[in-house]
Amino acid sequence: MSNEGRRWFEQRKEFSPRPREGTPAPDTPDLWTRCPGCSEMLYIEALAENLQVCSACGYHMRIGAMERLHALLDDGELEFHDEELGPVDALGFVDSKPYTKRIDATQKKVGRKDAFISVSGEIEGMAVEVGCFDFRFMGGSMGSVVGELITRVYERAAERGRPAIVISASGGARMQEGVLSLMQMAKTCAALAKLQDEAKMPYISVLTHPTTGGVAASFAMLGDLILAEPGALIGFAGPRVIEQTIGQSLPEGFQTSEYLLEHGMVDRIVNRGDMRSTIATTLRMMLGQPAVGEEPTPSSPKLEVKEGGKA
Repeated sequence: MSNEGRRWFEQRKEFSPRPREGTPAPDTPDLWTRCPGCSEMLYIEALAENLQVCSACGYHMRIGAMERLHALLDDGELEFHDEELGPVDALGFVDSKPYTKRIDATQKKVGRKDAFISVSGEIEGMAVEVGCFDFRFMGGSMGSVVGELITRVYERAAERGRPAIVISASGGARMQEGVLSLMQMAKTCAALAKLQDEAKMPYISVLTHPTTGGVAASFAMLGDLILAEPGALIGFAGPRVIEQTIGQSLPEGFQTSEYLLEHGMVDRIVNRGDMRSTIATTLRMMLGQPAVGEEPTPSSPKLEVKEGGKA
């Protein structure tokens, strides 16, 4: 199996020394974890301080949605939105168990109503509207409520005259909601078009591992600037599905951030630790604001968003 396949299916494996025979199991939590990329043993506290990025090889492990938001936004009070909205079972869907039971179990486990967080905050003093997927909630899948939350991020940004940022980590449209989930692709794109074409505000899309399905086929790939984390799986259908469909082997590294950058599908690959400064610098350029420490000059025009969404 390829590295991308392993990253999709494997969870992080924590390491603890094997206790001596006859000794009780320790009550303390494990202190070390093994990097899936290079097998280096990493101290968990140091790994957390490094935003879950391996210091030896740069492998980007999965990170929580709230950790992402706190790493991206300025310290201070954040304004959260629409936290009371949760999914409903409009279709009476049942697979291995009823959708309603799946929702209840996931909400109790994750402590969140659905797979998306909306927040107003600042990045280096610039007001922004930000949305972030929580992959723990049914693989970050996009149902009716997630689509509504994303739409509101764009609408709120347009109303307040602020840039919008969406951080994607999703398996795509939520199958338990059928065509209702697929409708969110058009709905979110329509709201995004108003933000870009009417409000003339920039939209930065951040792609993390994985960004697939209906999310990748809609708003995630429509950013004025599209940034991706290293090694992220990005695409509509998975590599194995494509291989089985076309009956051919795919190129090495197909659908990774690096492959998409080489083929012009993303604008830049940014390490997680550099994401905040990269977005802040880019927003200043887009908004015609001076760099930190510089005085504003007449030669700093606002970068307008052209028709079609690109700057």
